[in-house]
Amino acid sequence: MSDASLNTQTSTHEAGFGDYFALLKPRVMSLVVFTALVGLLAAPIGVHPFIAFCSVLFIAVGGGASGALNMWWDADIDRVMKRTASRPIPSGKVEPQEALAIGATLSVFAVVMLGLAANWAAAGLLAFTIFFYAVVYTMWLKRWTPQNIVIGGAAGAFPPMIGWAVATGGVSLESVLMFLLIFMWTPPHFWALALFMKADYKEAGVPMLTVTHGRRVTRNHILVYTILLAPLAIGTGLTSIGGPIYMTVSVALNALFLFGAVKIWRRDEDAASADKYRTEKSFFGLSLMYLFLHFGAILAEAALKPYGFGGW
Repeated sequence: MSDASLNTQTSTHEAGFGDYFALLKPRVMSLVVFTALVGLLAAPIGVHPFIAFCSVLFIAVGGGASGALNMWWDADIDRVMKRTASRPIPSGKVEPQEALAIGATLSVFAVVMLGLAANWAAAGLLAFTIFFYAVVYTMWLKRWTPQNIVIGGAAGAFPPMIGWAVATGGVSLESVLMFLLIFMWTPPHFWALALFMKADYKEAGVPMLTVTHGRRVTRNHILVYTILLAPLAIGTGLTSIGGPIYMTVSVALNALFLFGAVKIWRRDEDAASADKYRTEKSFFGLSLMYLFLHFGAILAEAALKPYGFGGW
């Protein structure tokens, strides 16, 4: 078992609301909320605004619960890594058992309330998402295989599928494509981060691809996944959730993304180190905009369809 259950360093700081909220990983939660909302609004069946609001709220709570469980289990890793050392548990602001209790309680609450507010198909998907992130990824894959982020990326890809299920009560090609868009985007996104954060992962004993196989192999993988992602992303524009707006955005973004991946692939470590991995950092920044703008385009298509402008 992880050392996360061990007591962290003592601190004179008394935990406040902000510390407990930080357990829920609000940045990740914001992505969960946005993609789930897009999935819900892009669905062909309308949902009452109050039910939609409550559903997205409970999906967000479920995402936050996953974050709390992740922080509970990974406290030993977070304590070592520079970018995570200030998190509530390793900094001593929140006790590990508090995080476990919050995560477990919110997980049950979110799943039950989503089932009552929307339907049990969406609730089942949310329950599986929490289990996949907290158990399959956090407790197993993350410390065991360099493919951790590839397989584990599924956890972050479920929200739009859950949002779609809230409206339709099921799964369809469109919701699967939104899932795959996030799933295939996740590896190049995180591997770009790992290229300039390798020391952190190595120190923490996390078998990221950069640690186990080196940066050259990681660069190759980024290019391959980006090449596979492009036709998937553009092809989504030919379905009912796509349209001219999405297609224009997707073609432009994927051209930029492919160009960035090729630049990373052509790099050697001396050049990368000399300019402090600016190309890799730039690609990572682009990857954040990539996902946001793709889902923003899907949302725009859905918003304009009632007026005869969105879709094909």
